[in-house]
Amino acid sequence: MTQAGIVGLAVAVVLLGLAALASAAQASLARMTLPTAMKLAADGRRGGDALVALMEHPARTASRIALLGLASQATGVALVTWVLLGLLQPLPAVALAAVAATVVLYVGAEVAPKTVALQRTEQVALAIGPLVAALARPLGPLASALIVVGNWVAPGRGLEAGPFVTEEQLRAMIDAAESEEVIESSERQMIHSIFELGDTVVREIMVPRPDMVTVSVEDSLSDVLDVVWTAGHSRIPVYKNDRDEIVGLLYAKDVLRRLHLGGHEDGPWEDLLRPAHFVPELKPVDDLLRELQTQRVHLAVVVDEYGATAGLVTIEDVLEEIVGEIEDEYDQEESLVEDLADDRWRVDARLPVDELAELVAADLPDAEWDTVGGLLFGLLGHVAVPGEQVAIDGVRLTAERVKGRRIAKVLVERVHAATDVEEEGR
Repeated sequence: MTQAGIVGLAVAVVLLGLAALASAAQASLARMTLPTAMKLAADGRRGGDALVALMEHPARTASRIALLGLASQATGVALVTWVLLGLLQPLPAVALAAVAATVVLYVGAEVAPKTVALQRTEQVALAIGPLVAALARPLGPLASALIVVGNWVAPGRGLEAGPFVTEEQLRAMIDAAESEEVIESSERQMIHSIFELGDTVVREIMVPRPDMVTVSVEDSLSDVLDVVWTAGHSRIPVYKNDRDEIVGLLYAKDVLRRLHLGGHEDGPWEDLLRPAHFVPELKPVDDLLRELQTQRVHLAVVVDEYGATAGLVTIEDVLEEIVGEIEDEYDQEESLVEDLADDRWRVDARLPVDELAELVAADLPDAEWDTVGGLLFGLLGHVAVPGEQVAIDGVRLTAERVKGRRIAKVLVERVHAATDVEEEGR
């Protein structure tokens, strides 16, 4: 072997080490967060400051490390190939040597360093952070220039604009974490619920107007106390004339304080009213949660596009979208679905359409109607009469109980014959 060949192999070994360093950096920094890095730096860990500098610009750091790794691997492979071509003449021998070099590169520069980095994330990140920062800094201009070229070839956001991680990918990662028992099933459901908050509007979780517990400003304090005692609510909307004119909220503790201090049950109590908070019915739930936190209120009155009262929503309703049903000593447990066997169910008309669709494995429209009662009302096109029915996508809906103009209970049945479905829908 010539002296040039020895030098080439030596450089190739160095480049293999740089490629391994880049792989370990990619794996460790991918699992590192800026708060964690700042905590390590605050604890005085060696390399913590360099790690914070890298994590402050994760996309830029990732692009530079990727360039370092690719350049090291490509140059190392080129050098090894050049040396082998000078030593081995038969083509099969060159091919065999190339395969061996690929195996060494894959194991030494990919699998091994990433495995160590994943097992000892903090230690590896702190150890290689300063070195990676020193090596990646000179590559910054070249990486930025290549990203510009890449954006010209494929227009769109550049790598330094941030990693391309979609909501679907995150959901898939969460599902995989549950299947591998990294997280619990309840934790997975909670994370998915958080994702869905932005796609949920207030109208879908509010207490509808007919179910609102309210009092009139003309009621006596004794009547108000009866409502508070019966409903078990700590905050009750107060209206004047009708429910479209909500004038404030009445707190149960204010009523009890007034009576405890000798207030007369038939005396005036409008001074106890507190301001009501109003929100539109199409407001996203995640925005509502931030607004309730900022305004420090627990209950908001929901209004439609015409300013009429549509319902009310509490911070508990929002939290239930994340953690599931929250019941206290005043809640009366009531199942929204009663299984009648033979593909038949009796459901409360307040049941969400998407939950019924999941129950009966059917494609039911949930864009225009939020509840099963609303769906049946919309499909009928008029105020329902007990016994009226309609079929859609293999499911028959029957208005079983109607209170005034409102559907209360719906009988749900699967219709197995397609012809029956078509006849029912006519």
